[in-house]
Amino acid sequence: MALTVVPSPLPSPPDTGSPPAIPVSATLAANEALDARRRRGEPVLPLAFGEAGLPAHRVLRTALARAAGFTAYGPVAGHPELREAAACYWSRRGLPTEAGSVVAGPGSKALLYSLMAAIGGDVALTRPSWVSYAAQASLAGRKAHFVRGNGGVPDAGQLARTVTSARADGRRIRSVVVTLPDNPTGLLAPAAAVRALCAVAREHDLIIISDEIYRDLVHDPDAAFTSPAAVCPERTVITTGLSKNLALGGWRLGVARLPAGGIGPELRARLLGIGSEIWSAPAGPVQQAAALAFTEPPALAERVALSRRLHGTVARAVARRFAAAGASVPAPQAAFYLWPDFSPLADVLLARHGITSDEGLAAVLLRDYGVGVLPGSAFGEESGRLRLRVATSLLYGESDPERHAALNAADPCSLPWIAASLDRLAEVLAGLAGG
Repeated sequence: MALTVVPSPLPSPPDTGSPPAIPVSATLAANEALDARRRRGEPVLPLAFGEAGLPAHRVLRTALARAAGFTAYGPVAGHPELREAAACYWSRRGLPTEAGSVVAGPGSKALLYSLMAAIGGDVALTRPSWVSYAAQASLAGRKAHFVRGNGGVPDAGQLARTVTSARADGRRIRSVVVTLPDNPTGLLAPAAAVRALCAVAREHDLIIISDEIYRDLVHDPDAAFTSPAAVCPERTVITTGLSKNLALGGWRLGVARLPAGGIGPELRARLLGIGSEIWSAPAGPVQQAAALAFTEPPALAERVALSRRLHGTVARAVARRFAAAGASVPAPQAAFYLWPDFSPLADVLLARHGITSDEGLAAVLLRDYGVGVLPGSAFGEESGRLRLRVATSLLYGESDPERHAALNAADPCSLPWIAASLDRLAEVLAGLAGG
């Protein structure tokens, strides 16, 4: 079968009818629940919220302060300096990019939602995948189709069958969202899986939205990283930002890299139209600091390297505690996430705690032990599989001096506050499983 080289024109957005009811994001809700317990003076172990947990580098703090006078709205796509710096960031990673193909927004989250709205049609998602993708699809009036996958990329064969089945039912899947590396599993999909995805995207005329917010936090800096944009550039959009690699989540700045040709110009126009009506332009001072960040000066490159080392060290230590308690845990490869499976302990959890679902498991951990985690079903997983998403990045300390010490320690797990958290986790898991 011949493969389509250039995606077909983007469809007109449909009439979506009544707006859907969307609850507060599971990650934010869990964080608020832990904060409430903390304010009541109750001990907590924060393993739910995917915040990078580190201070802003002084170079960026200084840049932001100096840019305070940038009070004008500015271009919807972002200041030219920022777009050029982001283009060079991707070019250094083997993806030649022009500034005209870059659009900035108030966080990659806003860009992801707007891309779904701009592309139209239904959306294919990996099972499991980040909590916000399905919610955003619903907000944009699209239906999310979950496809079993691994490391943030759906199985190519199952994706093809899902697209074909949806079309037989009168629905058109127009885009597929992938996460490289992955949240919630902390894994990185191999190149073969990415290439197979791209082949299906070409055959079935799908646009790939590749969320690469964790790209710089692959634990092994020499590990091969294959972006769909390297294989299928004419139909891949990449989103990224500074919230994870440089721990600037509160600054809310993201960038998207659109195809240079084909659907790129039309998609860019639609994206800018949406942005002009929702956020007008990203915050001016933050754009100036972000432009510096994307040039990757030595001080910031060193910070990312130290962060990568810290995330990997603590994630592996936490994984060992779950494994020792009897859970099955894939070895983490990136960022600060784990995906433990408590199915081997199903009988024990039922007998001791009456637990029959991942929601029940997460509820018991929070209520009885003050441990905040997220159930796998929040990420599209079946609740009976007893899987949890664990985020390790808020264990680094309660103050900036502690977090700086964690960043620079040769053995961060030996620091008293991190060691205490690891010991508490081991105690909780032993108690949960009856060890």
